[in-house]
Amino acid sequence: MSYKNSEITKKANIYDGGRVTSRRVVTSDGDVVTLGIMQLGSYNFATEAAEVMELLQGACRVKLAGSEAWVTYKAGQRFDVAANSSFDIEVTELLDYICHYV
Repeated sequence: MSYKNSEITKKANIYDGGRVTSRRVVTSDGDVVTLGIMQLGSYNFATEAAEVMELLQGACRVKLAGSEAWVTYKAGQRFDVAANSSFDIEVTELLDYICHYV
């Protein structure tokens, strides 16, 4: 996948002391995504818009708000997060991801 004729925000979004970073991309179609990296560790993220997390490399376990179950994901898989929600993520292998805002 590539994003031709897109606008990229140069300044990175930096979370958890630099262990999670991402950059915002607005595609020529007006879609918004972030391209990011998560280092090994445990994190909690809140959502405003619904998100689709597409994993390009690495592995993690995810627990969505309202669920007691942890689900394991790896490169090539994705998971959905509802709008106005949150999720816990435990990164077990360096994670390269695309977050699609839907």
